[in-house]
Amino acid sequence: MNNEYNKKEGSKERLIGIGIVAGVIVLTLVIVMLFNGGNSKMDTIYVATGGGKEDFLADEEIAKILKKDYKIDVVYDSWSNGKTVTAPLVREYVHEGNSNVSEYDWNVNNDSCSKYDALFTSDERFYDYYKLSPDKSKEEADRYYVKNGSLTLNTPIVIYSWKEVADILEKEKIVTKEDNIYYITDMEKLLNYILEGKTWSDIGLSKVYGKINIYSTDPVTSSPGATYYGLLLSIMTSGDMSEEKVNEVLPKLKEFYLKSGYMNNTPADLFEMYLKQGVGAKPMIVDYEKSIISLATSDKNAYDSVKDKMVILYPRPTVWNSHCLATFTDKGNKYLKAFDNKDIQQIAWSKYGFRVGVSGGSYDVSKVNVSGIPQEITSITSGLKMDVYNQIIDYLK
Repeated sequence: MNNEYNKKEGSKERLIGIGIVAGVIVLTLVIVMLFNGGNSKMDTIYVATGGGKEDFLADEEIAKILKKDYKIDVVYDSWSNGKTVTAPLVREYVHEGNSNVSEYDWNVNNDSCSKYDALFTSDERFYDYYKLSPDKSKEEADRYYVKNGSLTLNTPIVIYSWKEVADILEKEKIVTKEDNIYYITDMEKLLNYILEGKTWSDIGLSKVYGKINIYSTDPVTSSPGATYYGLLLSIMTSGDMSEEKVNEVLPKLKEFYLKSGYMNNTPADLFEMYLKQGVGAKPMIVDYEKSIISLATSDKNAYDSVKDKMVILYPRPTVWNSHCLATFTDKGNKYLKAFDNKDIQQIAWSKYGFRVGVSGGSYDVSKVNVSGIPQEITSITSGLKMDVYNQIIDYLK
C-alpha cells in the first residue's frame, strides 16, 4: 500500500513540476510576445529623403508608432532632389563611400552597394521624373524600379500678408473673403499691377512704401520658388501648357521675375523676415500653408504676437507642394502603408501642417490653433512636368 501511495504521490509531484515548467515557458513566451508587440522581427528601412520635412521625420511619437504598430525602424539620409536623378541612389554615395566599395561600383544594380528601400522627394516633379528611364545623354544614373508610391505629405502654396493689405486688395476686388477665409480671386489683376509698376499708395495704402510686390524665394535656385513660378505660368497661360503658349508667355514671366528684385534662397529665411520685419518691409510673401501651423505649434509666443495682424491669402487656383514617397522594396511598402495610420496623419497635420491626402485628409482643421485656414483646398492647378520647369529656369537665367 505504501509503495502504491508513494508512486501516486510521486506521479502527482512530477505532473505538478511539469505543469509549473510549462507554465513558466508559456508565461515567458507571452511576455516576449507582448514586449515585441507579437512579432520579434524589426525591419530597418533606409529612405533617401529630400528637405522640407526634417522635423516631421524626426518626431519621436511617429517613430514609436512605426516601431510598435509596423515593426519598422527608419533610417533617413538627406538627398537634394536633383541628386536623386543625377547620382547613384546608394548609401555609399551619401556617406563618402564604404571602404570595400570603390566609387566606380556605386550603382543601384550592384549587390555590393547599400541599397535604399524608398525615396521621399520634396517635390512632385522629381517623383514623376524618377519613375522614367534615366536620360543617359544627360549622364543620369541608373534607377530602382518603383514598386509603389504616393503624394504623401501635401501643403499648398499660399501668400502671407497683413490685415491692412488684405483689406485694400478686397476693395480692389482682387481678394474675396468667404467664411473668414481670404482668397485671391483675381490673381491676374494682381500680377498686372506688379508688371505695371503700381505702388501701394496708388491703391490707397500710403503707409507702405514702394511698388506692389510679392516676395518669393528664387525660382532658379529654390524648389519652392520654382513651384510658385510654375503656378504663375499656369495662370498667365490660363492653363494652356502647349509649347506655343508657353513660349508666348515666358517673356512676361521673366519681366515679372526681374521686377521682383532681390530674392531669398530659403523659404525659412523669408518667412522669418516676414514675421520680424512686418507689413512695411514684407507686405506679401510666398510660402507654404504648413509654415504658420508649424510656428503655432513650435513657438506659440511668436504666433500669438502676429496672429491678429497677419492674413493668409489662398490663390485661386493654387498648387500643391507634395512630398512624394516612392518605394523600391516590400519593406518600403510597409513604410508607405504606415501613412494610412490616423494617428500619424493627425500628427502630420496638427504639428507640422502637412495635409495627408490630396483632398485635404480626414482631420479637423479646427483642431489647429490657427484661424483663416479652409477645411479643404478645392481650387488646384496641376504641377508642371520636369521639362517645363527646366524651360522656365533656363529662360529666367
